[in-house]
Amino acid sequence: MKTDLTVRHLKPDEYSLWDAFVASSPDGSLYATSGYLDVFCRVTSAKFKILAALKNDEIFGGVAVYERNFFLGTFVSPRLLLYYNGLIMKDFTGKYPSKQTSRRNEVMSALENHLSQKKYARLFLHNRSTVRDVRVFQKQGWGVNIGYTYVVPLKDLSSLWNRTEQNLRRLINRCSQQDVRFSADDDFDSFYRMHLNTRHRKGISLYLPRESFKQYFERLSSLGLCRLYFARLPGGRPVSTQLVLLGKHPVSHTVCAAGDPEYLKWGVNPFLRWKVFEDLSKQGYEANDLTDATLNSVSRFKSQLGADLELCLNIRKKDSAVFRIRENSRIILSRQKNKLAKLRCKSILNHS
Repeated sequence: MKTDLTVRHLKPDEYSLWDAFVASSPDGSLYATSGYLDVFCRVTSAKFKILAALKNDEIFGGVAVYERNFFLGTFVSPRLLLYYNGLIMKDFTGKYPSKQTSRRNEVMSALENHLSQKKYARLFLHNRSTVRDVRVFQKQGWGVNIGYTYVVPLKDLSSLWNRTEQNLRRLINRCSQQDVRFSADDDFDSFYRMHLNTRHRKGISLYLPRESFKQYFERLSSLGLCRLYFARLPGGRPVSTQLVLLGKHPVSHTVCAAGDPEYLKWGVNPFLRWKVFEDLSKQGYEANDLTDATLNSVSRFKSQLGADLELCLNIRKKDSAVFRIRENSRIILSRQKNKLAKLRCKSILNHS
């Protein structure tokens, strides 16, 4: 297929054009911006490239490629604090949907051809729910699987309140009556303490080591790209927390949430969630992506907040043989570590 597109890696002095493109695209997110990736790569010892399809210097589509190296090769994949790493496409408009589809397919074909020439040990792209057509990649042998996330619409808070389950509304009102306070501040130590506690209780993976996480937060916060939120008792003690990614795109992202188990029955978690929704709506955000919808109690809680379940199409090239061996070993080791963490937590609780 002949094309008038040029596919290449952008130069650093072109990143501002890319960031503006990401903010304007329905598929965009802070994860794909150069500012976020620069901070994230600094604390994870990784690197990033911006691959773009252009016509006369106008960006029609692209991928922010977050690369990690290990002794068996380089791989591209989402991870904790990088939930999306997928396709970002121009919002093609016009009279005929067929022409819009044709143009999108042309851009995707150009990107797919370039990506397929790279010898990655793994190449896995997690798209936002707005990317609904990946047939171009599927035709070229890429695997397609489905993921889910919950997204909260913030344009009409009255409607959102009515969609929130009655018991959660009761708990939110009770916290307000008991003078539980809402705050947005830089108390990273309290945030990380609750995050670590939640990790031990639930056996989840550690997002980042403490010092790396602190650097990540402080750098993003200084750029106005994230905010820490807290629910605090009348005396000031923090009992629930959330880390939210901001930016110029109309969709914000809640990437980490934790609470003090001693006060969970008070309803401090739904109280904080609701207050965060109010704050984000006031700032002009149209939605808040709650990150993931795996079938568990946390996802049920997200659905009770009036969130919409959205389907995401993930695409990947076949892993190299050595990477498959390495990944299977990592999964087995990770499961063993999580089991040990849960056992240690139970032991501590039994002796307390």
